[in-house]
Amino acid sequence: MATVYVALEDRLLVCTGDGSEPGDWTTTTGLEGVDLECVVARPDAPERVFVGTVEDGCLRSTDGGETFHRLETEFRAGAGTDSTATNGAHESDVGPRNDRITSLTISPHDPRVVYAGTEPSRIYRSRDGGDSWIRLEGLTDLPSADEWSFPPRPHTHHVRWLEVDPFDPDRLSVGIEAGAFVYTPDGGETWRERPDGSRRDNHSLATHPDREGRVYAAAGDGYAESDDGGRSWRRPQDGLAHRYCWSVVPDPGDPDRVLVSSARGAWSAHAASRADSYVYRRDGGKEWERLAGCGLPTGEGVVRATFATTGQPGVVYAVTNRGLFVTRDFGDSWVQLGIGRDAELEGQTPRGLVALP
Repeated sequence: MATVYVALEDRLLVCTGDGSEPGDWTTTTGLEGVDLECVVARPDAPERVFVGTVEDGCLRSTDGGETFHRLETEFRAGAGTDSTATNGAHESDVGPRNDRITSLTISPHDPRVVYAGTEPSRIYRSRDGGDSWIRLEGLTDLPSADEWSFPPRPHTHHVRWLEVDPFDPDRLSVGIEAGAFVYTPDGGETWRERPDGSRRDNHSLATHPDREGRVYAAAGDGYAESDDGGRSWRRPQDGLAHRYCWSVVPDPGDPDRVLVSSARGAWSAHAASRADSYVYRRDGGKEWERLAGCGLPTGEGVVRATFATTGQPGVVYAVTNRGLFVTRDFGDSWVQLGIGRDAELEGQTPRGLVALP
């Protein structure tokens, strides 16, 4: 029995069913009316779910999404011991409010270790499953921080993605939207920014449990991948006609097979009324190929897909405004899952996806 959590703009869908069949799925809805940003959970603790929100901080469920409780945190501007400037605005000027929780991740080494990223760009860590948090200092002291800016809100920026290295619990990769790829090799004691070849407008990152050092990046300025933990990057673009990349996922059974969702730009990626997005696959270092006629809707009217994998070879889930889909052959064919919420999805741009076996 598979469980899939879908974070929409204003609700959370909890879908359960046989992952191999399109029917016989049940869906419940939670957090209606809450402005969501992201969702995370782990297969070894599927009942424990964390959701990041725009105005309601970080929410946690311990019963598989039936109920949520707001965590008592200090995810707010001015929290922490350092006081830095962000594009000319002093942190304390923003006021004592909860910051937007733009990214969450759970360490693959320890389910009690949770990281949260916010807008403005800050990173917090919990070592007790979310009961208490500390802020990792120094991120906005990096030289390039004055150049970070999120276009719709030009006086700020945010941590769009957090990814813990599956081989090293102290190595954390960070995607700043927009401005930099950043990583720490020592649990936040020091930070390294903008390594050679890295992207600037980072949207999602991924690693692979069978390839030490491999990092994948989907960014507004294209795709990139690293084989040394993010210290240097290459940019294979041949065949990738749409280079505003959003979501990236490697095949759990083969680190050299990758899927990305993309569009020509932000304008055609995120809003259903003007969407025109696609999915590409790269296999074994060959050129990117655009997936078409495989059962996964793409093109006009389809917002950029968000991907998730259960860790099973070839298995990837995808959600768009056209529904929830699954492939078991890494993109050759897709099946739409009957979650009974297609009308709710139609005008939405999904914010996050978690798939648990």
